[in-house]
Amino acid sequence: MKDADYFMTESLKVWFLASEVAPFAKTGGLADVAGSLPAYLKSLGVDVRVGLPFYRMAKDRDLKAQKVLEGLEVPLGNTRLRGDVLETSTREGVPVYLFDREDLFDRPNLYGTPEGDYYDNLERFTYFCRAALLFASKVGFQFDLVHCHDWQTGLIPAYVKTLYRANPFFSNVASVFTIHNIGYQGLFPPDRLRICGLPGAEYNPEGLEYWGKISFLKAGIVYADAITTVSPRYSQEIQTPEYGMGMDGILRKRSADLYGILNGADYTSWNPAMDRHITNHYSLGNMRGKRKCKADLVKELGLHERFVDRPVLGMVSRLAPQKGSDLLAQIVEDIVGLDAGLVILGAGEEAYQALFLELGRKYPESVAVTIGFDEGLAHRIMAGVDMLLVPSHYEPCGLTQIYALKYGTVPIVRATGGLDDTINPFDPGSGEGTGFKFSDYQAKAFLDQIREALKVFEDRPGWMKLVENGMQADFSWEKSAREYVSLYEKVKEEA
Repeated sequence: MKDADYFMTESLKVWFLASEVAPFAKTGGLADVAGSLPAYLKSLGVDVRVGLPFYRMAKDRDLKAQKVLEGLEVPLGNTRLRGDVLETSTREGVPVYLFDREDLFDRPNLYGTPEGDYYDNLERFTYFCRAALLFASKVGFQFDLVHCHDWQTGLIPAYVKTLYRANPFFSNVASVFTIHNIGYQGLFPPDRLRICGLPGAEYNPEGLEYWGKISFLKAGIVYADAITTVSPRYSQEIQTPEYGMGMDGILRKRSADLYGILNGADYTSWNPAMDRHITNHYSLGNMRGKRKCKADLVKELGLHERFVDRPVLGMVSRLAPQKGSDLLAQIVEDIVGLDAGLVILGAGEEAYQALFLELGRKYPESVAVTIGFDEGLAHRIMAGVDMLLVPSHYEPCGLTQIYALKYGTVPIVRATGGLDDTINPFDPGSGEGTGFKFSDYQAKAFLDQIREALKVFEDRPGWMKLVENGMQADFSWEKSAREYVSLYEKVKEEA
């Protein structure tokens, strides 16, 4: 990261709000982004402060957090709820504010259970949105811009533009709304609009209304001054009927305010030279540690010892159709027939969990399946496998394929969204490229690319060239953070 004087942003104050922020609370890539981008913004001179709900997951971390505001009153429908706000900070010194209300956030999971979403998610995230704005005004954090993420914070741009616009504190505030996954839209019955406190007139096709429901995601899209997605390709895809999930019309209407900024990788956490989750560190100049990591992984997961020398493929993913779980399920036995090992870590739909576990029991020497989320194992898989499988039906950005490159692990991806933006197909003739890609969402196309990768794997000089290309790629946050700062300055001037 650069020094603060690298970018003249001393006067820019940003209230950065997300429903999950690593390492405090995490279910997926949103938390990684919200946990790492603010540090780079700070290094560019931005006064950035982060807010998220105080979940049980965060409380279990035994944080060194102090209460900075007690009994904050937050309107919710016809009542007012009181909650506390605690302050801590990231390791880079970014202030983090945790919004505490036990009955809303002290639960085993962030958004729901395997049976479905929590019944009161509208109340939970309405509370968070209003509490975050009221807290800033209460403590005098006069921010220039609020940067909010995904449907859970979609009401914030709507509040700034309507309910609070007449309040002098908010009169010049701008908003940026980032869509991490348009498939999650925050849909609720229209009779619950009164709980949100927004004027009834905002429930219309040009506002909050979406096919007879309220959509928090649409609120963010409609009312924000600028909208971003997490890769350039995805910003184009979501303006089409195929990938727009019904939001393509409103996104085309706002295309002049829609930007695709590629997510970055946090190389302080994902770096084989310093990864605290692996015992054998390595780098491009000394790759012996990777072979040791592979041997450790084979032993840990109970694969046959021959896989220390045979190719091992890995998948670290939510188990769902969006992530291509259906494609992988169709070809697991083909992979076994190619004498390749397969390691799967993930959780998701019960049907996929059961199917992959059954395949693991059927081929215990070749297939290892772990259901759940295990941060340490995710890192050990990244270091220990030869190839990472990311066959997503759609993928806004994807971070695992970026991490894989740094670990000398070759990605095999579908050419969609950020996967297409970040992985270049390998050409054995020229020696250029960083991975393997297929376009048609078909199991055969996926398997064909796995076969191509296995061919290159047998050509050790060619394989090492491919690995070297990937490890030299740089997807750090620095470039993307500068793009965000430029966008912040633009919307601030126009607000």
